[in-house]
Amino acid sequence: MAKTEGHAPKQIKPKVLGDYLEVMSKSVFQTGISWQVVEKKWPGTREAFKGFDAVKVSMLSPAQVDALTNDTRIIRNRRKIESIIGNAQNMLALEKQHGTFQKYLRSHKDFEATVKDLRKNFKFLGDAGSYHFLYVVGEKVPEYSEWCEAHGMTRPKGM
Repeated sequence: MAKTEGHAPKQIKPKVLGDYLEVMSKSVFQTGISWQVVEKKWPGTREAFKGFDAVKVSMLSPAQVDALTNDTRIIRNRRKIESIIGNAQNMLALEKQHGTFQKYLRSHKDFEATVKDLRKNFKFLGDAGSYHFLYVVGEKVPEYSEWCEAHGMTRPKGM
């Protein structure tokens, strides 16, 4: 497992599909937005998205999406809200296909293949979001400094 310095996000041991959905949704909301803003709104986000129950999220209606775009407890980006619903639907399909979502994640030959497939199957999940997601759910990822260097990124201060 990658060792990171500074303020590495806390890792979890996912027990249900909703645990994966919550971590992925946090990565989605952090795209282009300060992680501090996302953290501040996360309790309201968790409530608004039904505790990230994948089945419940996957069935949110257009009227419910409209309501979420007006809910001040969350980041009100319609495209991100809709992507989380689609991501829940894709997670459910992949879980059904592979038996568990963890088996889906581990069905790829290596980290880069996993990231490529995540980016193909899930919206608003780029390289950095995929790294964050895989790290937090306890999957094998490269050392953060090596990953940053390989992707031409400078390491954030304090990391």
